[in-house]
Amino acid sequence: MSWQRRSIHTGLLSKRDHRSGCLARIGRYDAGKTPFTFTEPMNKPARYSEDFGSVAAARRQGALAALAMPAVVLGASYLGFGAFVRQSGLTLPQGVVSSATGWALPGQIALIEIYAVGGTLLSAALAVILTNARLLPMVASLMPVLRAGEAGPPRLRHYLIAHLIAITGFAIAMQRAPQMVPAQRLPFYQGFGITLWLTTLTATILGFFLAGMVPLYVTLGFVFLNPLYFMLVFIADLKHRLRALALVFGTLLGPALHLIDPEWGLLATGLIGGTAAFLIDNMRRRRGRGWRQ
Repeated sequence: MSWQRRSIHTGLLSKRDHRSGCLARIGRYDAGKTPFTFTEPMNKPARYSEDFGSVAAARRQGALAALAMPAVVLGASYLGFGAFVRQSGLTLPQGVVSSATGWALPGQIALIEIYAVGGTLLSAALAVILTNARLLPMVASLMPVLRAGEAGPPRLRHYLIAHLIAITGFAIAMQRAPQMVPAQRLPFYQGFGITLWLTTLTATILGFFLAGMVPLYVTLGFVFLNPLYFMLVFIADLKHRLRALALVFGTLLGPALHLIDPEWGLLATGLIGGTAAFLIDNMRRRRGRGWRQ
């Protein structure tokens, strides 16, 4: 509790002050002073469990956080992607440009698959748009959290950081950013996102050259590590009602809708399950009961 010393003349303490509970907030009486002084507790500002001390330190901590398990899992996934690029007949520069500009593995794989079967540019573009449409709500929900310590319209650097928001960074940031000092959130994600981005570029290059040395089923199997890691991250965060509901609905609806329509089942699962989870969570919040908000 922070304290602020205030001096009040003895005769100016009115009945209204008594009624408002002013005397009940007196913390200490300093004798020998005229007029007397007392210490009054003021509202304490919110404390954050993660305070790195400076913007530069937050950026370094973000890079270190990325170099742990996220870099290992995502790097392994992009090793598989690099091998897939070579097996599909594309060149190394094409694979690196795909990782640098697309930076969303499902969309990149869809692009290469359509190219490999001789699909048109329009069909490839539509496939990538539909696959990466999931990133739009991620950016829309995460950027206000990262920019909580800033004011004014978005700048160029905000758009560049938005490009670095993908499934892994989104999961980690939504867990940790609310506990950080607002001014340090964006720098933290800057270090995190750029480090992961550089890791995937390096892994794409290595995977391209490892394609002939490692069995194809091994390198392609690396691609599935990232979705598995993402699922484990969210399972560890099931204390939040909305995420728990969305995961449960997705688990129940996914197989059923896939049997009904394999092409649209996944998209319908996300739309129906996510919407239902949001509506139920919003209704329970208004009623003021339920699990932890």
